[in-house]
Amino acid sequence: MRHYPALTAAQRQELSQVIKKSESADEVRRAQAIIMISNATGAETVQAIESLTGYQRRQAFDLRRNYFNEGIKTVIDKRKGKPKELLSPKQRKEIVEILKTKTPQDLGYAKDHWTTCFLGDWIKKSYNVKYRSRTSFYVIFKQAKFTYHKPGRIYRNHNEKEIRRWRKRIKPKLEEFWLQKDTIILCEDEMILTTETTVQKVWLPQGQYPKIECSNGSRKRKNVYGFLNVKTGQECAFKTDYQTMYVTAQVLKDLRKIYPTQKIVLFWDNAGWHKGSVAQDQIKTDGNIEVVNFPNYAPKENPQEYVWESGRSHCTHNEFIEDIDSATDGLVKYFNETKFKYSLLELSANS
Repeated sequence: MRHYPALTAAQRQELSQVIKKSESADEVRRAQAIIMISNATGAETVQAIESLTGYQRRQAFDLRRNYFNEGIKTVIDKRKGKPKELLSPKQRKEIVEILKTKTPQDLGYAKDHWTTCFLGDWIKKSYNVKYRSRTSFYVIFKQAKFTYHKPGRIYRNHNEKEIRRWRKRIKPKLEEFWLQKDTIILCEDEMILTTETTVQKVWLPQGQYPKIECSNGSRKRKNVYGFLNVKTGQECAFKTDYQTMYVTAQVLKDLRKIYPTQKIVLFWDNAGWHKGSVAQDQIKTDGNIEVVNFPNYAPKENPQEYVWESGRSHCTHNEFIEDIDSATDGLVKYFNETKFKYSLLELSANS
């Protein structure tokens, strides 16, 4: 079997220009397949090629071979003139209007958010047109001024009415605490850090495909207790082995060393280790901690949740964690050295 050399910088640039500028979905798919198969190192990459371009492994290799032998004409559509449109301008306009005014549920589907799958099925049923590439659907979504979003999560037992009542009841008390100079307002939560590699999307030049080393051994974990001072934006984070009422009591003792004389107003959730007798006894023994519980199933009310997101984004996403203790120490250091101006009921360090 003949082995072809790696794509040169000029060839990559040539193919990237096709991807960037061509109005032909077929030309874009061919260029993508050639670049991706040239970078392929495993089964997952080959599957990604088929998913993105519709070309199977053998077809992608054939495209690459023809490109090396014949050049860019392998990629460019052979027919002259503008490629025939599968949908007429009128039909495209009708589809765009449907996207703007209807949800998939309105058209008999199970979900209320549009996907390429739903759009493709509806176009097939309505116009007897079947596109081979998702790129064509992306163009239609773009014409309708849609953007791609990953859905957020919401708890099944989330009760928005209860949360609104909580806000209305707590906001006046919070404003009173805010004006008390010797009162510290802390929002608390816990997170778990494991050796499992977590990933997030990154932007790269076309044709580059990142790989992140992952652990395939037993998963190790550490816990972090975090307290955000919403008046100042200062974070106090503590590394622990567990989340229990005993650990919680000890963390509260350590917290008191940081705020030795101030009154602490402590906002936290209804976790069992918060309500446990040992933790509650420590609060009573302290004598200068007032607890305010967040409403159930409402994590986004707690600004400490956003502190966790910032830490993971800056320190642990797309990172291979070999030493869980060292990684946790680095994360805690980031928390304790960074100011976070997230708000609690519209009040923050900027207020």
